[in-house]
Amino acid sequence: MGALLILGGRSGIGGELALRQCAGRPVVLAARGGNGMEKLSAQLMRAGAESVHTMSFDAADVASHRAVVERAAKLAGTDITTAVVAFGILGDQERAERDEAHAFDIALIDYAAQVSMLTVLASVMREGHIVAFSSIAGWRARRANYVYGSTKAGLDAFCQGLADRLHGGPLSLITARPGFVIGSMTTGMKPAPLSVTPDVVAAAVSAAIEKGTGSRTLWIPRPLQALAWVMRLVPRPVWRHMPR
Repeated sequence: MGALLILGGRSGIGGELALRQCAGRPVVLAARGGNGMEKLSAQLMRAGAESVHTMSFDAADVASHRAVVERAAKLAGTDITTAVVAFGILGDQERAERDEAHAFDIALIDYAAQVSMLTVLASVMREGHIVAFSSIAGWRARRANYVYGSTKAGLDAFCQGLADRLHGGPLSLITARPGFVIGSMTTGMKPAPLSVTPDVVAAAVSAAIEKGTGSRTLWIPRPLQALAWVMRLVPRPVWRHMPR
């Protein structure tokens, strides 16, 4: 069994997924600054990880992405066979509407940097699974969070194309489309219908990994898929007033 790489080592979903996939293998946690992952590292060792390594990773520095993946494999001492792209920011919609630099930062981290890293992983990894996180927010952009939603729409389209490219090979892409995730990123926000917690998302993704090869897209929870299709039918004059 190869190594597990979590890009976004302080992510709640990334950490929960690592705990479910770490047994008997080396784990590399990568996050900006390389700190704040001591507690998770200890939990992973107790959960049966062969070893745990931490490293600094700046998602915005796209020129470093290939070197980051190569360094992670060297730290682990083996090939990476599961890579989880769990970094991202929610951003501030109101600020983004008047501050183009902030709008760009959201687009950079949540779309461009994800495309860069997924491209690197798909070219470096020989087998296993890549995990990417889309969102219900990208299904139909809303007035209340259209900057973030637009990045998820673009990322989702990219992932569908990448999954088709990988089809039939030993490397698969799992694209998770969760609803509102109750976690550190959404602290203080009112949960939306069919909200989930990081452990629920991680459990669904982990189950998909255990099923073996084959790219797939996961609605989390499953009833969210039906809600998404209903969302497409809402008239635009009504839709533009929908909350986050």
